[in-house]
Amino acid sequence: MNGWDLLHRRWPRGWPLQPVVEGAWAEQEPTYRGAAPAIIEAAVARAEARPSGNWYVFGASRQITADRPHGSRVAGVELVAWRDSAGRLRVGPGACPHLGAPLDTARVDCDALVCRWHGLRVGPAAGHGWTPLPCHDDGVLVWVRMDRVGGEEPRDAPVIPARPPAAASVDAVASMVGVCEPTDIIANRLDPWHGAWFHPHSFTRLKVLSAPRQGDGDDRFLVEVTFRVAGRLGVPVHAEFTCPEPRTVVMRIVGGEGAGSVVETHATPLGRGHDGRDRSAVIEAVIAGSDRRGFAVARGAAAVLRPIMKRAAARLWRDDLAYAERRYALRTSPSPEC
Repeated sequence: MNGWDLLHRRWPRGWPLQPVVEGAWAEQEPTYRGAAPAIIEAAVARAEARPSGNWYVFGASRQITADRPHGSRVAGVELVAWRDSAGRLRVGPGACPHLGAPLDTARVDCDALVCRWHGLRVGPAAGHGWTPLPCHDDGVLVWVRMDRVGGEEPRDAPVIPARPPAAASVDAVASMVGVCEPTDIIANRLDPWHGAWFHPHSFTRLKVLSAPRQGDGDDRFLVEVTFRVAGRLGVPVHAEFTCPEPRTVVMRIVGGEGAGSVVETHATPLGRGHDGRDRSAVIEAVIAGSDRRGFAVARGAAAVLRPIMKRAAARLWRDDLAYAERRYALRTSPSPEC
């Protein structure tokens, strides 16, 4: 028995960090039998059939401030967002109705935007051919309702998953863009079988305990996995994956350290690029909580933790966007002629 095996045997089982004893990457149990394409595609189809009320995530709450407007894009529509003097979120079309100037370069004045080209003022009250859009700030993410894009029955508020209480959690939001559509991002997240193979730097000892089947009442994936923290130390947990609406996958810790913590993956269509291919944004919110006393100290260091959490999410999505982009390329490529 080597030193690491001995350490593993003597390590206290109640500690959140556990030593990882594993074999070589290629010696893992293959998961391709469980990852049946029909299961993944059926789960994606069920997710896309759920109503969203035409709401789209377009950024992090912290990105939107009262001192300057923030520009973004959803489904090819240019948007501008800012906060009024009371801190309320405001969102509207990103082009000035006069001559099309970009309103993300406007000045915020008396709760309104003043265009830098000719001084036209637009704001919470519609006018000059400019109309604000319904928006929602959930404290972590900002949403906009786009009825013409979504084409569904509008809802007063977006579908927001249950989260740990804000006063007892730390959140971070990472955003990346890929050449794909939201369905490709959702399909990636609804394939938990790829975790330990495609992300060995982040996951190990992954086992899919249950997966939804057509007609199941419990439409979720349940996974046992160890999240790597440092080298050969990891945190073993049970996690579930669910889709509350068409463009969101929620991973929730249901057993182990940090139970109740969530990772929300939101897929937002951006429109087509100059090459004619679709672009989509992955906007991922990690909302971590814990009952341990030491977590209060971690919350006090949230400003230091957030960049670390964002880097970890970005590292995973550099891999996963390659997966989503490959799926999109295969799905949209013309069939080879015989």
